[in-house]
Amino acid sequence: MKIIDAKVVVTSPGRNFVTLRLTTDEGVTGLGDATLNGRELAVVSYLDDHVAPLLLGRDPHRIEDTWQYLYRGAYWRRGPVTMAAIAAVDTALWDIKAKVAGLPLYQLLGGASRERVRTYGHANGRDLPELLDSVRARLAEGYPAVRIQSGVPGLKAVYGVHGTSVDGSPVLHQQARPLVEDWDTDAYLRHTPAVFEAVRAEFGPELPLLHDAHHRLTPVQAARLAKDLEPYRPFWLEDCTPAENQEGLRLVRRHSTTPLAIGEVFNTLHDYQTLITEQLIDYVRSAVTHFGGVTPLRRLFDFAAQYQIKSAVHGPEDISPVGMAAAVHLDLAIHNFGIQEYSGHTPLTEEVFPHAYTFADGHLHPGEEPGLGVEFDEELAAAHPYEAAYLPVNRLQDGSIHDW
Repeated sequence: MKIIDAKVVVTSPGRNFVTLRLTTDEGVTGLGDATLNGRELAVVSYLDDHVAPLLLGRDPHRIEDTWQYLYRGAYWRRGPVTMAAIAAVDTALWDIKAKVAGLPLYQLLGGASRERVRTYGHANGRDLPELLDSVRARLAEGYPAVRIQSGVPGLKAVYGVHGTSVDGSPVLHQQARPLVEDWDTDAYLRHTPAVFEAVRAEFGPELPLLHDAHHRLTPVQAARLAKDLEPYRPFWLEDCTPAENQEGLRLVRRHSTTPLAIGEVFNTLHDYQTLITEQLIDYVRSAVTHFGGVTPLRRLFDFAAQYQIKSAVHGPEDISPVGMAAAVHLDLAIHNFGIQEYSGHTPLTEEVFPHAYTFADGHLHPGEEPGLGVEFDEELAAAHPYEAAYLPVNRLQDGSIHDW
């Protein structure tokens, strides 16, 4: 069996997705997700101009060799563009292999370790009453755990709140320039414990509550927030300080027992080495789409398992159903699964990417279709071409750029 075609398609059924379809000389196809939100066309060029020509004629069953060929062979390693491109190839090859075997992907990863995959949903509000209503909505949908994000008094647009409707569903904007949000760290640090207090008072101590600081705090600020949240027993505090400053997590760890999750912007196993070996975090957050595919993410989970660290795959709506399906297959198979972020997709996205994975009672299951269990309607995709779009940027009160 040989690869005879590698096609890259960009479509925007509500937001942009980059999809790789590999085809073999026996007519078997495989799909991979290469979406890099706000930098999609860079990955398209990387795939079209530099990777696709190298795949033609290769044996699709040689997944490990192909991964090493693309990673080591380029010399310029790592980085989100490179790793998203490699991820698409790797995932598509696993899709092909599982289809040839006539099995869902999770069976090739060792079979199921659990019956279903626990998820968490997003609740948000511009103020506390709106946030409480959003939590109620997520619970009504069956989510067993909820991430809570609240507006901060005095700030106009805050991560996790601006750009969503009251029910928590994404309001997607295609725009030629980034939205500018504003930020005041001291106001946020004063407000957030009160948010947890209000949610706990309304919903009790048993509901798992998560919160994302989105890289905005220094290590001292992160340690303060983690300690202040301890009475409310959060499930985790996510991305409390920029991931590049791994030593900063030592300070946070020394001062708080609040569980920590990090890694959605990491691209390789090397990025985690200090955090895992020193047990500075509790959950690893990388996604199949941005980490080089199924092959290296499984390695990450096995590495983390030695230190009792669990998985928590990044699952925003800008990862396509192809990337989500790959994540759910891994979630079902690995032993040290923790929780899966699940934001869902627009109805139109679901039409472009029909899939076998299901969401019911707050849990996911990948289904029993051979491969990933995802199809791709190229005709419908073509009716929704790429539109320029950017993630927001963030400015402090004095106008200087801050981490978004």
